[in-house]
Amino acid sequence: MKGTLYLIPSPLGENDLAEVLPDAVLERARSIGTFVVEEVRTARRYLSKAGLRGHIDELRFFTLNEHTPPGEVEELLGLFDEGDVGLISEAGLPAVADPGAQLVALCHSRDIRVVPLVGPSSLMLALMASGLNGQSFAFCGYLPAKPEERRKAIRAAEKRSAELSQTQIFIETPYRNDAFLKDLAEVCRPSTKITMAADITLPSETIATKTAAQWRKALPTVGKRPCVFLILA
Repeated sequence: MKGTLYLIPSPLGENDLAEVLPDAVLERARSIGTFVVEEVRTARRYLSKAGLRGHIDELRFFTLNEHTPPGEVEELLGLFDEGDVGLISEAGLPAVADPGAQLVALCHSRDIRVVPLVGPSSLMLALMASGLNGQSFAFCGYLPAKPEERRKAIRAAEKRSAELSQTQIFIETPYRNDAFLKDLAEVCRPSTKITMAADITLPSETIATKTAAQWRKALPTVGKRPCVFLILA
């Protein structure tokens, strides 16, 4: 009988694990000896905090990130012949805006059981706290890095939002946070609502929803913090 793929959430920053992860999740993580992870060093540190300090060298780690060739991802299926496997993303929920989704898809194609465990999602937490439409929303991921292409994509997203009364959710590379918020404020119509949610679940958490016109009057410095942006036209 093949093992099970457990999708193990991780904290969004240097949290006390007890603040963001149920005991049952940490217990499950401690019961697994094989992990597929986005970054081995981060995963080792996380599992050490989860209660495996002193036993990390007994674990097996296999890397799955944006650079992993499809053939190597398929080879990971052989791990399930030996038992259960844990999938850990860099932060938050595995397989959501995360290359681990490739392994999940392959498991389903081979009838390998997939079990999602409870943990923090920056996208859903930002939506919860935004005051925007939680009945209809779309995750747009990263927009183009080039300024003019990014502005064009913002206009298209705002148009969809207006037509569908749908919240649009974005993430950005941290060093472009300030440029992205500035573009949102300048490109969107004055009445469009924009939410900036940075450092979610951390002591430095900052979440604010204002109209584009209000953001233009006082644009803050977000800095290189993990951030989610949302708009509703």
